[in-house]
Amino acid sequence: MNETRRAILERIADGPVSGPDVADSLEVSRAAVWKHIEALREAGFEIESGPTGYELTGVAAYNGPAVEYGLEAPFSVDYHDSLGSTNDRARELATDGAADVVVLADEQTGGRGRLERKWSSPPGGVWLSVVSRPAVAPARAPLYTLAASVATARAAREAGVDARIKWPNDVVVPVGDDGSYRKLAGILTEMEGETDRIEWLVVGVGLNANVDADALPPEATSVRAETGDVDRRAFVQRLLEEFDRYQGDLEAVVPAWRDLALTLGQRVRVDRPSGEIVGEAVDVTDSGALVVDTGGERVTVSAGDCEHLRPI
Repeated sequence: MNETRRAILERIADGPVSGPDVADSLEVSRAAVWKHIEALREAGFEIESGPTGYELTGVAAYNGPAVEYGLEAPFSVDYHDSLGSTNDRARELATDGAADVVVLADEQTGGRGRLERKWSSPPGGVWLSVVSRPAVAPARAPLYTLAASVATARAAREAGVDARIKWPNDVVVPVGDDGSYRKLAGILTEMEGETDRIEWLVVGVGLNANVDADALPPEATSVRAETGDVDRRAFVQRLLEEFDRYQGDLEAVVPAWRDLALTLGQRVRVDRPSGEIVGEAVDVTDSGALVVDTGGERVTVSAGDCEHLRPI
C-alpha cells in the first residue's frame, strides 16, 4: 500500500480528523489528502466526512490494500480478482527476486493440489501463496508446510470450525470418531534451491471459505457449510500472522502440529513410491515425517499419500 495512504488511514482510524490537520501532519497539500481519500474509498475503505473531518468507519473490501491494512506480519499483497493459480504467479515473482509477498485471489481457474490434482477454487474461497526466502537447509522445508497447516487450522478454529490436520498437508473437519473427515483446505509447497540452501519457497493455501457445499466435491466442506460466512479479510490476516509466527520459530511448529493432528492415533495406509505402509500413525519427526507402527516395526515416511482407515 502507498505509504501516504497508510499514514492517512492511521490518522483517521480513531475518530474524525480534519483535512488540514491530516495535511499538516503528513506535510502534503489538502488537495493531495482529498485525492488519497478518494482513492482509498475506491479501494473499499469506508471513510465518512463531516464537519469535524474524515473518519475511517470500516473496511469491507477484500483486496491487497485492505488485507495489508492492519496486518501484523511483514507481507505485501499481490491481489487478483481471478487468477489461473496463485502458486504459479508466486513462482514468477520468486524467480524475479520477490520475497515476503502474498499472492491472493478471489478465484482460481487452474488451482491444483499435490500430484497436479485439480483443486476447485470458486469465488468466495481463500486462495493464497506466500513467497519466502528462508535461511534454512532444504531438509527443513517440510516444516513450512506444517506451519501453514497449523496457521490455517488455527484461523479456521477462531472462525468456529472444528479444524484439524491430516498428514501431510490437509486441514480437515472430523465427521465422526473413526477418523473420517471432510476436507476444508490443502497446502501445496514448492521450492527452488541447491543441496545446502533454499533459493525460494512458495507455500500455497487453498481453503473453502464462503463457498456453498454443493459447489464442492462430496468429500469436501467449507467454512460457510460449517459455521456460516467469515470475514475473509480478517481470516487471511490471522492466517498470515500465524504463519509468520511459526516461520520465525520453527522449533514450535511440530508441537503445535501434534496438538491439532487428526492423523495421530489413527490406523492409516500410506502409499509411497517404494510401497504401501499400513499401521497406526504414532508421531511426526522434527522434520515433519510421519512415524507409522506396522505392528512389527516403526517406519518413518517422509512423503506419500495418507489415507485414514476404519479401526479393526
